[in-house]
Amino acid sequence: MTDSTSSRLTAAMQVVELRWLLYLAGIICIFWGLAELADEVVEGETRTLDRDILLALRTPGDLSDPIGPGWLEEMGRDLTALGGTVVLTLSTLLVSAYFLMRHKISSTLFLLAAVGGGIALSSVAKTLFDRPRPELVPHGSIVHTASFPSGHSMMAAVAYLSLGVLVARVQPRRRLKIFILSTAVVLALLVGISRVYLGV
Repeated sequence: MTDSTSSRLTAAMQVVELRWLLYLAGIICIFWGLAELADEVVEGETRTLDRDILLALRTPGDLSDPIGPGWLEEMGRDLTALGGTVVLTLSTLLVSAYFLMRHKISSTLFLLAAVGGGIALSSVAKTLFDRPRPELVPHGSIVHTASFPSGHSMMAAVAYLSLGVLVARVQPRRRLKIFILSTAVVLALLVGISRVYLGV
């Protein structure tokens, strides 16, 4: 092996190591942020903020009416459905079937593990925190479980980001990768915003 080849190999390894360190730092920051948020929720520190946001999104004098025209409320219900069990289950199964037909076993397993793990984590966290839904305003969507963490928001993030990663990694152009991952993030955020808007 020549010196130039050895130098290139060493430089490539350093880039890979730096990338993994950045990924690890990002994961640690996310978990730290979630732990801080969970601590605030458990201590009841977020109640005032929750109340202020819920009231700001309701018509003054009529807490049953979210602000904005009727079509905005309907759009909120449509967006929240993107994080619902039926939509995410169908999407996951259809994409998994597609990957299986393409003999992409690792992609299928990654998707099923991510979504299955998200469901398990959400269920355990809801049981642990057991935070009731806000009763300050009528709910714009039927709910049966605890409010924290939001199952719709969490599962939308897990499913759409997993799909985004799987699709983006086979794209040759960086611009397409960014567009796909940005779309996944926006979808997850819209589901979360819709849950707050609907008062659930």
